[in-house]
Amino acid sequence: MPDKHAIDKYDVIVIGGGPGGYVAAIRCAQLGMKTACIDKWINKQGKPALGGTCLNVGCIPSKALLEDSEQFEHISKHSNEHGISVKDVHMDIAAMIARKDKIVTELTAGIAQLFTANKVTWLQGSGTLLTDKKIRVEALENADSAIPQSDAPQPVIVQADNIIIATGSSPVELASAPLTDERIVDSSGALNWETVPQRLGIIGAGVIGLELGSVWRRLGSEVVILEAMDDFLAAADTQISKHAKREFDKQGLDIRLGSRLTRVKVKDKELLVKYTDHKGEQQVTVDRLIVSVGRRPNTAGIAADDVGLKIDERSRIEVNDDCETNIPGIYAIGDVVRGPMLAHKGSEEGVAVAERIAGQKPHLDFNNCPWVIYTHPEIAWVGKTEQQLKESGSNYRSGVFSFAANGRAKAMNQASGFVKMLADEKTDRILGVHIIGPMASELIGQAVVAMESENTSEDIARAIFAHPSLSESIHEAALSVSARAIHLVNRKH
Repeated sequence: MPDKHAIDKYDVIVIGGGPGGYVAAIRCAQLGMKTACIDKWINKQGKPALGGTCLNVGCIPSKALLEDSEQFEHISKHSNEHGISVKDVHMDIAAMIARKDKIVTELTAGIAQLFTANKVTWLQGSGTLLTDKKIRVEALENADSAIPQSDAPQPVIVQADNIIIATGSSPVELASAPLTDERIVDSSGALNWETVPQRLGIIGAGVIGLELGSVWRRLGSEVVILEAMDDFLAAADTQISKHAKREFDKQGLDIRLGSRLTRVKVKDKELLVKYTDHKGEQQVTVDRLIVSVGRRPNTAGIAADDVGLKIDERSRIEVNDDCETNIPGIYAIGDVVRGPMLAHKGSEEGVAVAERIAGQKPHLDFNNCPWVIYTHPEIAWVGKTEQQLKESGSNYRSGVFSFAANGRAKAMNQASGFVKMLADEKTDRILGVHIIGPMASELIGQAVVAMESENTSEDIARAIFAHPSLSESIHEAALSVSARAIHLVNRKH
């Protein structure tokens, strides 16, 4: 008879089923390794689900709401500019939320199907790293997949030759604004409201704050965003962030920089938000409040004390350039390690780690990792900003082309914004591309490919782009680097 207490062994076990973890697991399985993925996510319907924050309460549902709200605003406020007369337009918020939930369910179910197709074992529960590359798995109460010894009253132990930690991150909470069920929420809570708050406050003018603020402003909320920093979108190119601020101001987003939250007083029907700025004590009254001040790595309790896993002062797992921790054969990827907390960054790290385990030599250049903010207009960039180049003393040339001179953008009635290209003054190699305007999230991919291929601005300038297309603006920006853009009054550099 088989030993009831035998430990199930794998080539690779991944802890976490988000965009880093599930991708790593699938790639490991593709490479012929016996693979398991431990994940404890419970979805809105109370069932286990893969996809982590990104698919369940992050990237995907927020983009669904952004799309719906943008369509609503376009129809209700701008359709007449296209010669279309529409009356009595209204948004069914419950239907919008239901559509978002349907998209999430379909995509998370799709990952489960991919696990089945690739023979990845899905262990529905939480995992804690033990010594000797063992993991204690505590099964979810409503788990519907086979966990070794699932009939045992105690947690079960699994083991692997290699382990990948991909447990993601969680929203930072503020003691000055404790979360409630409906009125004070984090980014996840703001995805499920079925009524529109008349007055909405948001703490934090980062990517999440701007995207969620855009959603609810379009649907009718008066939105006030309090940002502690004096600079707006400090990570973006300054020229881009200044243009973005002007656009958001025109849209009605009330963004107050240098505003530090001190206290939130909960009243019967409203929230009194107190903060300080350069003028002193201030306050604003809102009906609901979103706290979006960043995220923290999910590393608490990830490993037993005697494992000796090194974690830094910011709660991130320390790794080398290959994403390997201080313990050979144990890796960490995504939001729990250094670098930006971006889903696509975690996914590519997962693929790279899987291939390293298989003996391959993959390469990742994080300088070529794109950033996107899905507001209107969209904002996207890759590579160095102009301020970074100045601070480092780099010699460079820049080229800028406005969407106002792009025929496709004009036809779309989305001619605000521009493309900016930065290139090394001596070698002409592209150092950074920054876009604010229509479909920036899609256009930035061309810049990523160009930089990954070590293209010069001249390479892009000599390429043939379709006309009319938004991508012609990238072409013209490249031409502008050497002061020869066709549809622009050129300037000397």
